[in-house]
Amino acid sequence: MKFSIKLVLWTMIIMALTLGLSGFYFVNYVFETSLEREINQAMDENSILRFAFETAALNVPLKYGVLQDGTVEQIASNLETGGQDVRRMLRLSDEEKNALYISDGFDADNELLEQTKENQRAYRVIRSGEHFYVQTASNVNALDRVLYLETLKDVSEVFYERAMGYSVYRRMTILMLIFGVIIMNFIAAWLTKPIRLLTKATKEMAAGDYSYRANKVSNDELGQLTLDFNSMAEALEENIDKLEDEIQAREDFVGAFAHELKTPLTSIIGYADMLRSRKLDEEKSFLSANYIYTEGKRLEAMSLRLLDIIVTKRGEAKFQKVSTESLFEYIRSMFIPNEAMEFVYTYDKAFVRADSDLIITVLINLLDNACKASEPGSVIEVKGNQEESGYRFTVRDYGIGIPIEEQDKITQAFYMVDKSRSRSRNGAGLGLALCAEILSRHHSRLEIDSAPGEGSSIGFVLRKEGKEEENEKINH
Repeated sequence: MKFSIKLVLWTMIIMALTLGLSGFYFVNYVFETSLEREINQAMDENSILRFAFETAALNVPLKYGVLQDGTVEQIASNLETGGQDVRRMLRLSDEEKNALYISDGFDADNELLEQTKENQRAYRVIRSGEHFYVQTASNVNALDRVLYLETLKDVSEVFYERAMGYSVYRRMTILMLIFGVIIMNFIAAWLTKPIRLLTKATKEMAAGDYSYRANKVSNDELGQLTLDFNSMAEALEENIDKLEDEIQAREDFVGAFAHELKTPLTSIIGYADMLRSRKLDEEKSFLSANYIYTEGKRLEAMSLRLLDIIVTKRGEAKFQKVSTESLFEYIRSMFIPNEAMEFVYTYDKAFVRADSDLIITVLINLLDNACKASEPGSVIEVKGNQEESGYRFTVRDYGIGIPIEEQDKITQAFYMVDKSRSRSRNGAGLGLALCAEILSRHHSRLEIDSAPGEGSSIGFVLRKEGKEEENEKINH
């Protein structure tokens, strides 16, 4: 069942109960008030008749000093008409509660009379046929006799008015409920419009349209719910876009990985098959074995770099206070100037907060890439400078350079600007991907400044820690 229908249904149930109970209370209150008024009038009339009877009895001449039954009947007959057009219904009974006089139409039984004691008045409401009456009873002291006077007052009009009140109120309640249903349908449609819009938005998103947003049509809690839903939808769309990008990146990674494996494996298989299937002279055998060795080393380097990336992503960096001098001394011991390449080291002494092993890995990869991008005899500069933002490491080469359109892609796994040149030097395009992953653990990133034919300057900044040592510029 729709929420709007439930809203209308429950509203109508509450309205019906409210109108029914209030109508019953109101009509019944009017009825009780009118009936009480009629009862009081009947009791007053009984008192008046009793007083009139006693007065009339005092004015009657007594033959034997006792009020005779015939005299009682005569007085009762006079009281019945009372000299008016309105006829009263009454009954007079003797001391033994036997009827002495009964008006025509007085059909009441003796139950009330039997319950009436001396000096006591009583009443009850009875029904006779289609009519309702108030029956009253009281005793009359007439000279030396105690008689009982009963009256009947027709109060059918009061009960008729109550029945009419119930009938009118029922009709009014039904009309009000009908109009209430019509009005509540419009109100329910207006109130549930935000829910319908949210439902539509949910279906659109379930169908794949993650950019669909629900329209805000109110400023209440449902309007806030719409805003929260749209915020959730935006976060969901962003997450889905990220997942799609990750899936695409993984597919590209798998494709690039398969391509990178295919070339060395093809060479290894081909030269191995040549050595296996035919007898070669010493020079060709050496060349074939050298090709196998070279491609094998490239596969080894690629697998080690992949392992480093996986370990870095899953592992935790161990941050500590590290001397920049120790980092540069370690790198200088590994990359010594020679005939093929000249290395120039310039750095400031300071302390940084980092994982020294991981930062050394970054510097080694940057220097290794600089060597691959440079011609023999070129100069490679390694610098360390203190700045307000932190401590900056920079590796500068004067090699082939990187086009601007390629600079955003070089940190992707297996991406190489010059593939033939990189493969010839056992490159796999994983070094900068590893560097980017390590630096992200240090809340840093690679900063690239390069131009084709002019070389590249690649650096990063680490947060400084502790008291800096003497600001001494060291050149090697």
